[in-house]
Amino acid sequence: MNKSFTSCLALFCLTAAFLSCGGGRKGDNQAVAGKADTAKAVKEVQPLPDTMYASAEVVKYHVDVYDSLPHPLKGLDGGAYATDDVLTFRKTLLRDADFGGRISGTPDSIAVEWKFETEYDKRKTKYGTWGGGSGWTGQPLYLAKTGEIVVGSLCGKVYFINFETGKASRSPLNAVNPIKGTISKDPELENLYVGQGVPAEQPFGAMAFDLKKHSRGFFFGRDPKAKRGWNAFDSSPVVVGGYLFWPGENGSLYKFERTQGSLKLVSALRYTVNGAAPGVENSLCVYRNYAYFGDNHGSVICVNLETMKPVWRYDIGDDIDGSIVCHEENGTPYLYVGCEVGRQGDSGVCRLAKLNGVDGSQVWRQELPCKRYRMGEKTLDGGIYCTPLLGRGDAEGLVFLNICRHGGDGHSFISGQFVAFSTKDGHVVYATQLNQFAWSSPVSFLNERGEDYVFTGDSGGHVYLIRAKTGDIIYKKRVAANFESSPVVVGNAAVVGSRQNGIYKFVIK
Repeated sequence: MNKSFTSCLALFCLTAAFLSCGGGRKGDNQAVAGKADTAKAVKEVQPLPDTMYASAEVVKYHVDVYDSLPHPLKGLDGGAYATDDVLTFRKTLLRDADFGGRISGTPDSIAVEWKFETEYDKRKTKYGTWGGGSGWTGQPLYLAKTGEIVVGSLCGKVYFINFETGKASRSPLNAVNPIKGTISKDPELENLYVGQGVPAEQPFGAMAFDLKKHSRGFFFGRDPKAKRGWNAFDSSPVVVGGYLFWPGENGSLYKFERTQGSLKLVSALRYTVNGAAPGVENSLCVYRNYAYFGDNHGSVICVNLETMKPVWRYDIGDDIDGSIVCHEENGTPYLYVGCEVGRQGDSGVCRLAKLNGVDGSQVWRQELPCKRYRMGEKTLDGGIYCTPLLGRGDAEGLVFLNICRHGGDGHSFISGQFVAFSTKDGHVVYATQLNQFAWSSPVSFLNERGEDYVFTGDSGGHVYLIRAKTGDIIYKKRVAANFESSPVVVGNAAVVGSRQNGIYKFVIK
């Protein structure tokens, strides 16, 4: 651990200990006030050090500042996302899918409670026809106060659905272009942040909708200073310390000031590695003031959100699409990150790594042979598209991923596996064969005995219920054409979209 961080932590603990003694008693009212101040001090989260490790020296960067005023982060505990709402991809800043899914007893089936049908977009683009429903990552949001599911669709609309009935609760918002990623709701303002994924029409970029007016209030189009020209925004942005942070596929990480219905650009990080400017499709994982993301050239980069400067860099060797997951162990953040098989060629290995989130050092790395799959004019990379899922209850100590094997290691050309790895040393605990490959990120449900059960879908439209500890498939059924999107979990239900025009609510029974 960095020495300056250790010193800061020790000083903080000493200060907290002194405050807890009251500093001398001067009356009941002052004592009560002292206790309140103490509680506030104990809850305060200290930032990680403002430093740069040698691994980041290969990152050539520039931070463009658009507002000369100081813009310090205001609070780092992530509490804005600690609600019953699901406001962003995988719910928390750690992207750990802590949805709180619960079931009773031993489940044995999955039932479709409702299906909501979106429009179907027949526009032909340079990149094909996108239709409706939802694609990768396409996770719905859940607003507890109104009981609504909110989901961005490939047809270019944002839909609001009553969670109980499956009927439209508001008229849809028109985002014009197909939405591939997961939209985000501001935790404090009535803003909805939507990134466009494919340019069916121009302009093409990112936007903020004012939910009070039910209309678009902000658009961020082509950035002339960006290192890349591809202006898609598949990442699900998050609010940290009072600011919105949003990576783009144009090779930039943006910091915005937020107001009702709008955004104001404060600063932007732009970078290259070995002369190339990669793009970012995954969503920021955040621990205190450090943010982690992977790019499509295989770099895992840690950025200090206070300064917008790189802290460290780790090379995993291939395209990273799945978001990074953080888990704290004994006060240290550890990261789980995986890559595809694409830049390696038609054959290679997908890698899953566990890293120290403070300095980027590798704890372990596991590799599995995978291949790319060519389907007519399309080429599908092998490896990892999903975001890792940490085991809970009796499956604690495991981390799960859907892996596209595509002929690797003797598997069929469209094969996928649900694989459990040990969080301690990375060895494969088991691999459960799926009917087809899967991009969808798995989710889990705990029962009253602490038994963990996983729900996931595959590209063939099958849904699965899997015993997390053993990998046994309890239930499997083909429901739709392709479950590419990731589910949101509410209670004993999972809501997820398919690649035609359906959004489904599944109940685990």
